[in-house]
Amino acid sequence: MEMRGMMGGFYKISEWIMRLSVTNVLWVLTSLPVWFFLVFGVLRASTTDELVAMLIPMAVLMPFTWFPSTSAMFSVARKWVMGDTDVPLLKTFFRSYKQNYLQAMLGGVLYSLLFVILIVDYQVYLKKFENLGVLSILFLALMVLLLVSLFQFFSLLSHFHMKTVQLLKNAVVLTIGKPLRSLSTAVGSAVIVFISFKYTFLIPFFMGSLIAVFAFYNFYLTIQKMQAMANKEEDPLPIEESPTRDEDMPKV
Repeated sequence: MEMRGMMGGFYKISEWIMRLSVTNVLWVLTSLPVWFFLVFGVLRASTTDELVAMLIPMAVLMPFTWFPSTSAMFSVARKWVMGDTDVPLLKTFFRSYKQNYLQAMLGGVLYSLLFVILIVDYQVYLKKFENLGVLSILFLALMVLLLVSLFQFFSLLSHFHMKTVQLLKNAVVLTIGKPLRSLSTAVGSAVIVFISFKYTFLIPFFMGSLIAVFAFYNFYLTIQKMQAMANKEEDPLPIEESPTRDEDMPKV
């Protein structure tokens, strides 16, 4: 029997707290080595040399741990956004982790390399070249764009069967081609991160899963709008030529 009224509202809220927290804890636990280097290395680095010394091992670990676990988290978020709120969390998370591991790892190698280059360049131009400090703003902007394209990459990976090159290409196209939606994803994610670092207990329980839900929701709205416009104009949408994960088809 479904509860209604105030008790029903509290029950639904408690359900969502459980879903978000369980998924976020799974994400943290399956990428724990990366969090260790981030918390005890990167965030405490006081010089560029110390930063590089911590970034390199973290970047090496990320494709093998953080990227597959984040991909699995986005797969769970996808189910929620598309209405399947009662999906089994553990089964969905680890099945997606296994199925998407290789593509997440390959994409992670490229993204990790790009992030390390941009972060180091940002630090160098910000601290060592005062006359060229304005370039640090450019590197910061590029990092934001790269981060949004990363969210698109995870959303595409969780939603479509595509080759890795197609995933990377479409992630960039969606990021640049939909600037307002990309901006809203960046701003919304930044707000979640800001609140999470202000109330640090949110980081291990809610930060990642909330960002995943918000980013995939934005992505899904974009895909639906593009599909509606393509159908109206009777023009096939290239990105839709790949089957969705729900079609139970082998990867192409």
